[in-house]
Amino acid sequence: MTDLATLLPYLAFCIVMTGTPGPNNTMALASGVRVGLLRSMPLVAGIAVGVALQLMAVGLGLGAIFEAIPALHDVLRVGGALYLLWLAYKIARSGPVRPATEDRPPVGFAGAAAFQWINPKAWAITTSAAAAYVPTGNYLANVGVAAIVIALVAIPCVSAWAAGGTVLRRFLVQPTYARAFNVVAALLLVTAIGPIVMSV
Repeated sequence: MTDLATLLPYLAFCIVMTGTPGPNNTMALASGVRVGLLRSMPLVAGIAVGVALQLMAVGLGLGAIFEAIPALHDVLRVGGALYLLWLAYKIARSGPVRPATEDRPPVGFAGAAAFQWINPKAWAITTSAAAAYVPTGNYLANVGVAAIVIALVAIPCVSAWAAGGTVLRRFLVQPTYARAFNVVAALLLVTAIGPIVMSV
């Protein structure tokens, strides 16, 4: 995995997959709006660590368990869909930003890390990474390197979304703008449920 011919395409994959819209980045955007960039960093770190741990687990054989017990994967997908619906509802009902009272993100480190196990995009990222980018020679070490790389790439990519939310904060103290933003953010999360429901 230290070979540039392998590492550079994997870096591009990680940037695209962790930097494009999805449940993680929508949560980061909403968190940036609610509490700013600095207080969103536990969520960002939780996402990075959760994806890295999931990649390690998939690389070490969890994917084979899901192939052997398909119902387990279905349970996770349905759980992910229900969690996203609950989070979308919470965001849609959150009202305007009140900077004086906002002190923690909608989801913290542990919640963000745990969420990766029911996040369909995270599963797509980690299974694709393990299948396509991890060299088979010295496999255990390569899986470890791949997990570290994706975590290091995810931090700035997801942070950019939280920073974008921070920029929007000053506009979203106004109820009209806040309502519109909250509904759009909630709809983005609901949209992310589509692939889960269709694949069950």
